[in-house]
Amino acid sequence: MFQLLQIELYKIFKRPRTYIAFAVIGAIILLVQIALFFGGKEYVGLIMSGLNETFEVPAEEIMNGYLVCYIILNLLLIHVPILVALVAGDMVAGEANMGTLRLLVSKPISRTKLLVVKFLASSIYTILLLIWVAILALVVSILLFGTNDLFVAREVDSNIIAASDVMWRYFAALAFAALGLLTVTALAFMLSVFADNSIGPIVTTVCVIIIFTVLTQMQIPFYDETVKPYLFTTHMLGWKGFFYVRGDEGVTLDGSIENFPMIVKSAIVLVGYAALFVITAIWYFRKKNILS
Repeated sequence: MFQLLQIELYKIFKRPRTYIAFAVIGAIILLVQIALFFGGKEYVGLIMSGLNETFEVPAEEIMNGYLVCYIILNLLLIHVPILVALVAGDMVAGEANMGTLRLLVSKPISRTKLLVVKFLASSIYTILLLIWVAILALVVSILLFGTNDLFVAREVDSNIIAASDVMWRYFAALAFAALGLLTVTALAFMLSVFADNSIGPIVTTVCVIIIFTVLTQMQIPFYDETVKPYLFTTHMLGWKGFFYVRGDEGVTLDGSIENFPMIVKSAIVLVGYAALFVITAIWYFRKKNILS
């Protein structure tokens, strides 16, 4: 099985388009870092505009690597799933399009094992993409801007998290983000099993992500009560919960999390969706009549 996984990873990383996502992420993060390096004080003034009367912290203390990383994650984690679909949506449909899928299933290996290996390979790609985000967004931002307490602005209030209490939150948030991205990987992978051309699964996954994200972002009571709780994109935002903390007058209690049960619930929902997508893919692939 390990040898099969190596082969699948080789197939993924020999394609030039595999590196498009890494290049796009690098470009976006670099642009954000440049903008904040030269205009960070103005940005801090903007987010602090509604708090100036009751909340006074020097801009140079707020603008640090931790805040820059938080800003980048808010901007980027919504769009990374679209990039994940470029590879996951091609894992099975791409083989069918090239005419090699029939040859693969004729080998002395079960269809279930073949599909599991392909999903593991696409999942490894997804994790590597997230590690790339972490290196550029967190490590590089710390090197450029230094570290200090993290200021987190919310809809009606704000929190300041002590510098010593920040790093573990980023590790936890990125681990949770991995669950969300793997759910998208599973969705694109499932759609890939149903198609004979990779364009369809990729475009369909992107459309689903866009529609679900729009519904998630809408502040309409009807959708809040009937649709949002069942969208996996809603639960993908659970990584932010690690930065929503209990405190008094903006000062956080070290190690606290405001609503940890909700984070756990979102994680369970994401794992459930991912499992459903993978099981559906295996079920269909085992009975699929492969002609290409």
